[in-house]
Amino acid sequence: MGKMIARRVLAIAWSLLLALSFPVAPLQSDQKAPKPKLPETYRKWLEEEVGYISTRTEREVFLSLRSDRERELFIEAFWKQRDPTPGTPENEAKTEHYRRITYANRYLGRGSSRPGWQTDRGRIYIILGEPQDTQRFEGKTWTYDTEVWFYQGKTDLGLPPAFNLVFFKEAGSGEPRLYSPIADGPQALLTGYYGGQDYAAAYEKLQDVEPTLAEVSLCLVPGEAGTVYGRPSLASDLLIQRVETAAARSVEVRYAQKFLSYKDIVEVEYTANYIDNDSLVKVFRDPSGPYFVHYAVQPRRLSFHQRGNAYLTNLKVIGRVSAADGRLVHQFDKTVALNLNEEQMDEANRVPFDFQDLFPLVGGDYSLSVLIKNEISKEFTSVEQGLRIPPAGPAVQMTQPLLGYKAVRLEPGARRMKAFRIGACQVLCQPDRTFARPETLAVAFQVHNLNLDLAAAAEIRLEFRKDGQPFRTIVRKPSEYPDLPDILEEIPLSDFPPAHYALRTSAWSGGAEIVSAEEEFDVTFAERLPRPWAYSRILPDAGDPAYPGILGIQLFNLGRYEEALALFERAFARLPESEDAAYSLARAYMALDRAPAAARTLVPFVQPGRKPRYETCVLASQALRRGGQPGQAIEVADRAIESYGVNAVLMNMLGECWADLGKITEALAAFKKSLELSPEQPEVRSRIDELKTRK
Repeated sequence: MGKMIARRVLAIAWSLLLALSFPVAPLQSDQKAPKPKLPETYRKWLEEEVGYISTRTEREVFLSLRSDRERELFIEAFWKQRDPTPGTPENEAKTEHYRRITYANRYLGRGSSRPGWQTDRGRIYIILGEPQDTQRFEGKTWTYDTEVWFYQGKTDLGLPPAFNLVFFKEAGSGEPRLYSPIADGPQALLTGYYGGQDYAAAYEKLQDVEPTLAEVSLCLVPGEAGTVYGRPSLASDLLIQRVETAAARSVEVRYAQKFLSYKDIVEVEYTANYIDNDSLVKVFRDPSGPYFVHYAVQPRRLSFHQRGNAYLTNLKVIGRVSAADGRLVHQFDKTVALNLNEEQMDEANRVPFDFQDLFPLVGGDYSLSVLIKNEISKEFTSVEQGLRIPPAGPAVQMTQPLLGYKAVRLEPGARRMKAFRIGACQVLCQPDRTFARPETLAVAFQVHNLNLDLAAAAEIRLEFRKDGQPFRTIVRKPSEYPDLPDILEEIPLSDFPPAHYALRTSAWSGGAEIVSAEEEFDVTFAERLPRPWAYSRILPDAGDPAYPGILGIQLFNLGRYEEALALFERAFARLPESEDAAYSLARAYMALDRAPAAARTLVPFVQPGRKPRYETCVLASQALRRGGQPGQAIEVADRAIESYGVNAVLMNMLGECWADLGKITEALAAFKKSLELSPEQPEVRSRIDELKTRK
């Protein structure tokens, strides 16, 4: 009974695997098509309403959108990224922004031929809001009308703690213009001044008539050191440049890029709700042979729905691995249901959440895409990263080091297939590679293909650099690592000053470096860091027949049919009753033009009394026909029609089989029925014309 249950579980696993083996649309958008003309409503939004606070990336994405529906969703996403209190009904940032536009148009366009939002004062007001203090110098004999706006508390925009901005009427007429200490100088503020570009003389004159105005004429930042007497401050002009881009700099634009990439992939209710994340992707080789991709995704937030004392959320995880030529090599779809009680939810609110997983992958260069959708809150996040899986061969190989805040050595019975378990140790890690000084840094990596002679002469080095300068080097013989090829170093950080560090791991022999890898991390001043609670699946052990099946499908998708066949044969030998394993094996046989072998594999599954899948019936019919058994192929196709109904594919199959048997009338009837079902088949029309000549 136990063996029967085990086989059923394996068969189900294989079925799920096979269902995910067929290509789907890639996680990309076609960005090369010509950009459509922007309707007036959206031109106004882009140029007039958010022109001062949007980034170049946001504008480019918006201009590439093709429908009003997409534009409305993007506008929603635009404001969500700026909402200081997400989850509340009001978006205070949006409300304040439109209040500023209204104020600028009502009060700051007076005396101008332009609306207020287009004036210099209007632009600055929309970007920075109302100043803390305004000084006006109007109706003066010796100075043109001038305003000084004083701001403080804008450090979150990357601006000084306090600064001034000056507006003046150039030559005493027109609308107030933003003043530059270098481009204009104090002489531009004085009436009847004829001293040319002599800043010092103009400053002295202004000091005599308006000392307060003179102080800001050369330097906009109070108390700024380093200003030469009588010379304008370069830093003040740099401040003006930073003010102009402050609002755009304050937003993370990755959401806009994700919107464009995923708008055709995720449902419309998700597209405006991108959440940023940190991610970690590492590659390690299992002792059974294949490499596994270990990955972690840490979204910036995780939303739950409260139902009584329970907190619920459902995550949909969709992964795609593509080759350099765009071919889909591997894909997976997983659902994660989380159900927390109040105590667990309280803990979850204090620390980040990590989704961790792993999967095997054959050698090659790839692009990995992982999309995570929160089906409760309709939010999504995603990761895109390049991958390189080393090819099989004798060359010495080193994996990139994994940095963790703790390593736990497991008993042999507890060494399950789990993300970031490297050999005998489970490394606790998170995407943000930041560590506290009381912690011990765990450095885990692998060195493969060190033969005995090379290992005896080699050495392993770990070189740390602090802020670009050599800091510490650890050198050991390979024999000092009992779990080689798995290497684990545990390094107390108590004497690592807070700083940015680079780690280079390498293997040397005969004074020459053989192979190396690198990683970076930070040590913080904080005594403790919030470590994540992680959801991490435990996969079947390395000997499970699902793994040859997964790797076989990857090789098949890469066109490496002989290699795929060998793995499918291994899997089918372990699961001889699995229709899915048989189907994969038969596909490989057919790709290698071995139709009789494919037919022998599938015939047991399409016998009367069984109900095989539609795909199995079609492939079995094709294999039987190509193997010289059109009569049996007709029987299988007829049973498929009984179970799944008539369609063009099956009618075309019947047509070819009848033609092989020399029964042209029956063949023509089948092809004509196919055309009734699907008229756009020029090749079938040609086939009918050809068969008519044989009657």
